[in-house]
Order: sequence, then C-alpha cells, then structure tokens
Amino acid sequence: MQLLLSIGSRFAAIFAHIGALSWLLLDASTWIFRSLGDRKVRLGRAAIVGQVCRIGVSSILIVSLVSGSIGFILAFQMAPPLDNLGQVELVPNIIAVAVLRELGPLIAAIVLVGFAGAAIAAEIGTMVVGEEIEALEAHALNPVRFLVVPRIIAAVISLGCLAVLSDLMAVLSAAFMSKTVLGIGWTTYYKNTLAQVGPIDFITGLLKAFVFGGLIGLIACGNGLRVRGGAAGVGNATTRTVVESVVAVIIADLIFTIVFYSLKLF
Repeated sequence: MQLLLSIGSRFAAIFAHIGALSWLLLDASTWIFRSLGDRKVRLGRAAIVGQVCRIGVSSILIVSLVSGSIGFILAFQMAPPLDNLGQVELVPNIIAVAVLRELGPLIAAIVLVGFAGAAIAAEIGTMVVGEEIEALEAHALNPVRFLVVPRIIAAVISLGCLAVLSDLMAVLSAAFMSKTVLGIGWTTYYKNTLAQVGPIDFITGLLKAFVFGGLIGLIACGNGLRVRGGAAGVGNATTRTVVESVVAVIIADLIFTIVFYSLKLF
C-alpha cells in the first residue's frame, strides 16, 4: 500500500509540474503575442540580444568541438560495414541524413542543456532566493515578461543557429576524414550528399531545433521560479533542469520522428 501511495504521489507531482510549465508557456506566449499587436508592450530587445550572446555565442566553441568529433566518429564507424559491401562511397549519404535530420539539432540541444539551461535555472533561482522576483512584482513588473520571455526567445534563436553550425561542422569533419583516410574525393562526397538529402531534411531538423530550444528555455525558467530552500534549492533546480530537459528533448524528438515518418517527409 505504501508503495502504491509513493508511486501515486510521484505521478501527481509530475503532472503538477507539467501543468505548471504549461501555464508558464501560456503566460509567456500571451506576452509574446501582445508585444506583436501592442506597441506599448515591449519585451526588451537588448535583453533578448544579451541572452542570445550569453546562451548562444558562448556555446559555439563546445558545439563545434562536439559536432566535429561526431563527424569523425561517424565516418570511421560507417566505413567498415560499407566497405565489406563494396559501397564505401555511400558514407556521405548516411552521414548527411543522420546529421541533418537527427544528430545536428540533438547534439546542439544537449550541449545547450548543460551549458546554458542549468545556468538559466540557477540565475532565476538565485533571484527567487534573494527576493528579487518579489521586488519586481512590488514595482508592478511582471517576472514572466521581463525574465522568462527573453530567455525562451533567446534559447529558441540560439539553438536554431547552433543546430545549423552543428550540421556544418559534422558534415565538414566527416568529409575531411573521408578524404584523408577513406579515399573519398571531395567531388564524390559533395555529389553523394546532395543526391541523398534535400531542403526538407534541413527544414525538419531546424524545426526540431526551434522546439528543443523552447523546451529548454521553458523548463529552465520554470524550475528557477519554483526554487525553495535557499542554496540547496538552487542546486536541486539546476539538476532537475538538466534531467528534465534531456528527457523532454528526447521525447519531443521521438514524436517528431513519428509524425514526419507518418507524413512521409523522409
């Protein structure tokens, strides 16, 4: 009986958390739409640009390093089985599909979770502990409008750009490895890549990246606003942000894959 109560309370907490995040998303979306139709409602361009620089620009180096390494790994892993079939020149075909549709946005999202998601949660959580959120509300300033919305928008923009960078670095590193080790010429690599993928592959991957960015920003801000218990609460919020963001990104990726397959987009 105690086990059932424990499981039930756990599920209740999960659904309550999802409901809180949904309400936060609705509130943030309302402010975004109001800013589009009402000139008096401004979200703060400087705040958004600052968050893009803090979240996106700071992640360029690590995303490039990880994606480039993945490109090398894929080239090495794909070559032996294809060489056994006498089709080693198809390495660029497989890598292009894997990177543009899946690995590019996924790698960028996971890097952004660890690099920026936890930082956002810790920053907002520290504001909660320091009663800065209450100070904003006392001055009739909505925390969602001035803190949450700029960070969600910045996460969406940053992850979209980082996904493109991730695609480029993975494909280029795989091309370099294919040329120097596997003996696949630049022309052959280029032609096989273009023959295998099209604009829809890039667009679907970019769409995934935008949604992943929104999820990461939403979860990070939501956990930050829920911080309780001082410094320990901030630490718990950052841990939850990383775990929940990775799980949310993977589940969203699964849903996208099922939908795209059902629509015969690949």
